[in-house]
Amino acid sequence: MKTLIYAALIAGVFAAPVASFAQDATAPLTRADVRADLIRVEQAGYRPAAKDVHYPDDIQAAEARVQTQNVAAQGSTDVGGTSDGSSQAGAPTATVNTHSIYFGH
Repeated sequence: MKTLIYAALIAGVFAAPVASFAQDATAPLTRADVRADLIRVEQAGYRPAAKDVHYPDDIQAAEARVQTQNVAAQGSTDVGGTSDGSSQAGAPTATVNTHSIYFGH
């Protein structure tokens, strides 16, 4: 019976660190996070001090502009996927004195 208690105690000791590091991935926003978000939206064209009857439309448009800027900024640093770069296309390069693989047949 003692060995069962000791085994349960040891299992509990090993399981405690696993449970203690289980944290919620979404941490609450800090005041600095909210302020930085407000500054980004203001730079995108939203004016909170203006008396505007189109409030939801204006802020949503500004947030959409911020989102497109974020997507454009991430495009060059992402791993995989497509890049926002350009490609160069043109006529194939002609080589001199080459024959078709069917030459002579």
